[in-house]
Amino acid sequence: METKVKKWGNSLGVRIPKSFSTQAGITEGSSIEMNIEGDKIIIAPKHKNEYSIEEMISMISEDNVHYEVKTDGPVGKEIW
Repeated sequence: METKVKKWGNSLGVRIPKSFSTQAGITEGSSIEMNIEGDKIIIAPKHKNEYSIEEMISMISEDNVHYEVKTDGPVGKEIW
């Protein structure tokens, strides 16, 4: 598909046709990766990593663990 490059502020912009964005999974507000390979500009969706609970637990270490913080004692009729 041929399209035109337009001025957008101090930059240049290209419209992504709906059929392309749908196929690539890009919607308004999506994050994308943009790279140059030779004389080509490559635009690809940047997908968020989705982790299972097991994967997230495996990433816990002494460097990133959050310990319990006691800020105060009971204030009502709580049973501790």
